Amino acid sequence: MSFDLKALLDRVAAGELGPAEAAGHIAAEMRDQPVEDLGFARIDHQRAQRQGFPEVVLGLGKSPEQIAAIAARIVARGHTLLVTRADPAAYDAVRAAVPAAQYHDVARAITCRMHEVPAGRGTIVIAAAGTSDLPVAEEAAVTAEVMGNAVDRLFDVGVAGLHRLLREHHRLRSARVIVVVAGMEGALPSVVAGLVSVPVIAVPTSVGYGASFHGLAALLGMLNSCANGVSVVNIDNGFGAGCISSLINHLD
Repeated sequence: MSFDLKALLDRVAAGELGPAEAAGHIAAEMRDQPVEDLGFARIDHQRAQRQGFPEVVLGLGKSPEQIAAIAARIVARGHTLLVTRADPAAYDAVRAAVPAAQYHDVARAITCRMHEVPAGRGTIVIAAAGTSDLPVAEEAAVTAEVMGNAVDRLFDVGVAGLHRLLREHHRLRSARVIVVVAGMEGALPSVVAGLVSVPVIAVPTSVGYGASFHGLAALLGMLNSCANGVSVVNIDNGFGAGCISSLINHLD
């Protein structure tokens, strides 16, 4: 079971639980091993208490069996599961251990929501310049959704056809935070930031021809944006953008 200290204290305040019994629950939680050592991985079971969301599993470099073992232990503790950069073989292994797990093929992510998480205060818009950017954009979208946010997907609105973006200006204005995913020259975040008064998180992708240098050109372009309110994450880091957009959207 996932431990919720505030809910426990609320029950004490409401007279539903005595102080001695509550103290027993707290002592039992403290006795539980906060880090579970599987030999090849050490699972941080108190990540949610410190940071608001359980440990997220990066699938790259791990075998399907390793991913499945980690996933099973996370879910066994009552925590929501998010695995990024997972292939179908990893999903098959996880589903055998966690039947309720879902696979998001474009995002290459595995999720299993174990309980409701606090809802974000507004909408996160995920804007992608082109269809080739969708794997990274979907990774950001799935991450934001599993962390409790309403997501509005706005795809294929790159600067080569600026009218496609401008006709959706009302959707940009309705967002509390915007994630903008683009490869090539990486110009889209600057354009979006010039149209809105909310934070813009720019995600360069490795999409592009030779001189794009696998996303380096887009990264440098975004870092040198002349528009206010643009922050930049690493190349292809949809998860990082989804996570920070969620943190912003949960601020009071």
